[in-house]
Amino acid sequence: MKHVFESASDEETRAIGAKIAAEIAALAAPPRLLILTGDLGAGKTTLVKGIVAALAAEDEDAVTSPTFTLVHSYEGWSEGRPVTVLHLDLYRLEDERQLATLGLAEMAAADDALVLVEWGERFPSVRELADGSIRIETTGPQSRRITLEMKTA
Repeated sequence: MKHVFESASDEETRAIGAKIAAEIAALAAPPRLLILTGDLGAGKTTLVKGIVAALAAEDEDAVTSPTFTLVHSYEGWSEGRPVTVLHLDLYRLEDERQLATLGLAEMAAADDALVLVEWGERFPSVRELADGSIRIETTGPQSRRITLEMKTA
């Protein structure tokens, strides 16, 4: 499954995040782990703000990049069920050994988890766990192309 969105502003990027949250919630078997790819400053955390706010997990202003803490957790609701959104930023990690200490497989295995991983494409173990990806491409000073791709069963 593939969806392509175009954004001309941070506000539109957050709105696309809400649309992606709705797409995920509508699936019979929602993804557990999505890799977010894009250059530094492309808008990965801005997109996560929209996803988290749409799931009533947190106000979008409270969502920040987990660059230094590695993981932020937000509790919300999707289709009448609780959901835990785990937002990870692996930019500072250098190898699989460092990644292993996070317990990513356990996070992704939780029934109520949606794990959003920035810079996960750098690690083979994350790519293996991933149910799909969200790629953000800079197409202009404020514009972005956002591509959601999910593996089919």
